[in-house]
Amino acid sequence: MYARLLKPKNDSSFFLFGPRGTGKTSWLKFHYKDAIYIDLLKSQIYNDLRVRPERLWDLIPRNYRGAVIIDEIQKLPPLLDEIHSFMNEQRQRLQFILTGSSARKLKRAGVNLLAGRVRVQNFYPLIAPEVVADFNLKKALQFGMLPEAWTCSDPKEYLESYLRVYLDQEVRLEGLVRNVDDFARFLEAASLSQASVLNVSNVATDAGVPRKTVQTYFEILEDLLIAYRLPVFQKKSKRELIKHDKFFFFDCGLFQTIRPRGILDSDSEVNGAGLETLVFSHLIASNDLLKLGYELSYWHTKNHIEVDFVLYGQRGLTAIEVKSASSLREADLEGLLEFHKDYPKAKIIFLYGGATQKRGDVHAVNVADFLVRPEDYI
Repeated sequence: MYARLLKPKNDSSFFLFGPRGTGKTSWLKFHYKDAIYIDLLKSQIYNDLRVRPERLWDLIPRNYRGAVIIDEIQKLPPLLDEIHSFMNEQRQRLQFILTGSSARKLKRAGVNLLAGRVRVQNFYPLIAPEVVADFNLKKALQFGMLPEAWTCSDPKEYLESYLRVYLDQEVRLEGLVRNVDDFARFLEAASLSQASVLNVSNVATDAGVPRKTVQTYFEILEDLLIAYRLPVFQKKSKRELIKHDKFFFFDCGLFQTIRPRGILDSDSEVNGAGLETLVFSHLIASNDLLKLGYELSYWHTKNHIEVDFVLYGQRGLTAIEVKSASSLREADLEGLLEFHKDYPKAKIIFLYGGATQKRGDVHAVNVADFLVRPEDYI
């Protein structure tokens, strides 16, 4: 088991949210070996607690002092009322660790996350600083970094199975969509927008699904934490910018599995989006786990001058462009240099497959080096 960057700090209660397959359960069982573990995916436990949530206390010995892990808490939100009441009464010292697929999913259902008294932690796929010497850029690009995909003998089969399980258990059984076939076509159409400006109408046309339905499908992906939208950086903008977000599936391997391929699809097109996805997933996780405090966005003018990522916070302003090429071309630096004209105090970084070097104001950094040690550069 790889050492994850998320470390338990004390014995206070917390939510732990992340997509399935990111390793939440393994991490918890490693760090909380003696905890009481309540798995809501087990039908008998789920049915008992669904009928009478107060039966939760029958599963916890009266004099027990320690951690209580409730897995997939979003399946039974009424348990949160029981826990909230317990915390108010403080009948005994317990640490509650509540895992699930999304805080957003609970909030959209109108659930109060224990009145803000319990902190929220997020869990992610593996990132390069967690695997260090085992990191392999080519492998990460092809199969992503979900723990099982990273360690199993047949990652392609695992990812295909992962997608089927998500469609079946998270989408069909939870009743999130009426037509799973429509949703499957939507996923393929959405993958064509990976790392690109999102046009919901185009996705709806490609999937043969009404635009309003597609908008709902995108919200489902975000609720399940398997997709993100990246907003446009607009602070003190000197130019007219586009308004649409960029779209990303959360893991490069999942994107590669969903993305349909035809005879007209070039490897460079797919791999370019894949590399940008890999960098994005590392930025999201590193920013959170290392407490860097950045707001993440991208920059795109009406004249189609673009920078892939913009990081803004108290640590400063950084613009990042990502290319899969192994050589440094002046044309690839256009977006960064234009951004630097508008924001001369910004650090500008070009990630690519070549050697780390300095080119004027541009820090050209080997992408693998950046992924393994992001805090050295941002």
